[in-house]
Amino acid sequence: MIDWRHWHNEPILVGGLVLLGWLWAIFAGPLRPRLAALAGVEGPVPFPRRKAWCFYAALVLFYIAVGSPLDQIAEGFLLSVHMLQHQILIYPAAVLFLLGLPFWMVDPWLRQPRVRRVGALLTRPLSAGLIFLLIFGGWHVPWLYDAALRHKTIHVGEHLMFFGAGLLYWWPLLSPSRALPRVGYATQMLYLVAVIIGLMPIHAYITFSHNTLYPTYEYAPRLFASFSAADDQLLAGVSMQLLAMAVGMIAFGVAFYRWYEAGERQPATRAQP
Repeated sequence: MIDWRHWHNEPILVGGLVLLGWLWAIFAGPLRPRLAALAGVEGPVPFPRRKAWCFYAALVLFYIAVGSPLDQIAEGFLLSVHMLQHQILIYPAAVLFLLGLPFWMVDPWLRQPRVRRVGALLTRPLSAGLIFLLIFGGWHVPWLYDAALRHKTIHVGEHLMFFGAGLLYWWPLLSPSRALPRVGYATQMLYLVAVIIGLMPIHAYITFSHNTLYPTYEYAPRLFASFSAADDQLLAGVSMQLLAMAVGMIAFGVAFYRWYEAGERQPATRAQP
């Protein structure tokens, strides 16, 4: 059964998160003037307190998703909870991670010609959306999904790929970089609608399947006697679709509002003598 007091403390997981937190602190602290100068910023740069909250919140959410007792339920009991893990990695963790990066912290690396060329290719809306959908859809193929549940290394790779795909998905909307900036608001809206539509067949495949797609959950002990594997799979598919649409529509609304706001400011600017 589940040990609700067990939190993963593997060196790779905890050490990796601590390393990321330490690097951010070093870049935002002692190396801040040097990085800001390399990014073309003139004068002193204040410590990015709000971005610190976002970045470290992203690390905490990442750990909650893969290091808390939630991971035990996801691995051996409930598909719907496993899907929740992935949603945490793709949505709040990835969003807060990007919001926690000041442009002067990333641009010195992204301005390197080779890095910029590759980054520009990967972060275009078409490329970012297709890669996100391929990774998201590919990992839900039954044999690959079950392989991740049986082999720890594959499972770790799965979670890292979901988080990386989440960063790529949000980059055209939330890019922290001036070297690889966000796309225009109209393009953002089209991009969000396209990704939501692209996710629908994946969610429908899980939601409307007449068979239990993942044997691990078909034969798993039931945490609730009246909650069958079929019910679990239905909940997983429906919750993923609803969450994807809700998050996508909120982002769409924000982009539309900012687009409208930008359009309102332009006539006022032109009218000034």
